[in-house]
Amino acid sequence: MTMTKNNDKIILGHGSGGKLSHDLINNLFIKHFSNSILSQQSDSAIVDINNSRIAFTTDSFVVDPIFFPGGNIGNIAVAGTINDLAVSGAIPKYLSCGFIIEEGMPFKQLEEIVISMAQDAKKAGVPIVTGDTKVVDKGKCDKVFINTSGIGDLEERNVHISLGDNILPGDKIIINGSIGDHGMAIMAARNELNINTHIESDCAPLNDLIADALSVSDNIRFMRDATRGGLGTVISELVAGSDYGIEVNQDKLTVHDNVRGLCEILGFDPLYVANEGKVVMVVASEDADNVIESMKKSPYGEEASIIGEVSYDHPGMAWLNTSVGGKRVIEMLSGQQLPRIC
Repeated sequence: MTMTKNNDKIILGHGSGGKLSHDLINNLFIKHFSNSILSQQSDSAIVDINNSRIAFTTDSFVVDPIFFPGGNIGNIAVAGTINDLAVSGAIPKYLSCGFIIEEGMPFKQLEEIVISMAQDAKKAGVPIVTGDTKVVDKGKCDKVFINTSGIGDLEERNVHISLGDNILPGDKIIINGSIGDHGMAIMAARNELNINTHIESDCAPLNDLIADALSVSDNIRFMRDATRGGLGTVISELVAGSDYGIEVNQDKLTVHDNVRGLCEILGFDPLYVANEGKVVMVVASEDADNVIESMKKSPYGEEASIIGEVSYDHPGMAWLNTSVGGKRVIEMLSGQQLPRIC
């Protein structure tokens, strides 16, 4: 399998979170870094240290523009790493941050980003405890890039969550709210498009919402945050190569009117538009209502809903039951829909 058509250059699509990203990861990084922990390819690595289970994750952020309605690159850096730990069933404990700063960046902008990170980390109860700073020549970086890493405590009872090994037919698919807000907020904020619409990013740390859900159910089978590649890519990843299928009901998905309208103008499918404050859960049918109720108590879960179900009718495939009564396959995002959205 080739990584690109020419097999010799990286293209923007390799950063999409879709099929090209998976090809790059599997054919290069997994191939050369191969080990039993990395091969699980979950949002956080699950490692044993002194007989304790630890979740460990890292992420880099290159969003353009760095300021957008609903947040900035610093908000995403903190929320994104906290969410990667939380969706693995862990309790996020500590963060690191690394800055690559372009020469000439206004100090005031950098300070605003740092203040946002400090506020979000404090609100989430996950302190930033170490970091690094590099400055590169003007033109060698686009204003600022940020890397954050995080570690969290993981109870034995939650180890299965990032693997999805316990999924059964009849389990419900749940999401905590609307889709596509972040990706469309970024697109609207890009000056070259000159779009005037009020769309805010959904960027938010979800550790408290997820902890509340875990407190009311021992039957959360799987969680993942729907970032690059959106909900569609999460669903297609989950079902690939499995002995079960998934059906998602389009009329149960929440897409705000302004997001839907901008997607239609630009030719995007909301299923594949990035989010920065959405968790997808697979929950046993008998616990689904309790999980929904717990989510709705959070400001980040007021629109939580059951959007689909696990089935054995079409193993290894995900289907969207459309609002007009048809069906279509939910496939992994192919190529690059939205560059540099996180």
